Formats: sequence, structure tokens, C-alpha cells
Amino acid sequence: MDYINAFWVGGLICALVQILMEKTKLMPGRIMVLLVVTGAVISAFGLYDPFLEFAGAGASVPLLGFGHILMKGVKEAVDQQGILGLFAGGFKAGAVGTSAALIFGYLASLVFRSKMKK
Repeated sequence: MDYINAFWVGGLICALVQILMEKTKLMPGRIMVLLVVTGAVISAFGLYDPFLEFAGAGASVPLLGFGHILMKGVKEAVDQQGILGLFAGGFKAGAVGTSAALIFGYLASLVFRSKMKK
């Protein structure tokens, strides 16, 4: 049942984002930021952990999960360091995902040639 929940929740998130991209004039970058901020806000209200428990990878893989990771890091850093943790926590929590994206993006650029759309 865990796989089924992950599949339909992740698919629903992706379908809603696709509808948002098709029906609005929002640029993809703004939609991605909207997803990260939404994940952070849901996490701030304490609702993301039960959602993550239910949906598993379907909730942690999309950009909503990245917002949750950032907020979780900020909460932990604020508890340990006080107000300065507000600035450091998100960087520490999101460092692995961001580093992986940069490294794999660079490796992909070495393998594939980009072309301008016409």
C-alpha cells in the first residue's frame, strides 16, 4: 500500500503542477519557487510530517519535499543556535540536494549538447 500511496500522491502533485503550468501564465521558475515555499509553509504548521508518513516518496521527491527539508533545517538550527540559526539552517539542510543537482547538471552538460529552441 505504501507504493500505491506514493504513486498516486506524487502523480497528483505533478498533475496539479502541470495544470498550473498550462492554465496560467506563470513561468516555470515561479512555479518551482511556489512549490518550495508551499512545502515550507506546510512544514511550518506541522502538517508535512503526517503527509510524509502517509505518502512516503510521493511527498518527499517533489519540490514540496525540498521546502520541507529547508524548514526542518531552519527549525533545528534555531533551536540550537538561536536567531543565527535562521540563516544557517536551510543551507546546511539543503546542501546535499543542491550539491547533487549542481554536480549531476554539470555531468549532463558534458555528455549532451544543448541547443536553442526555434
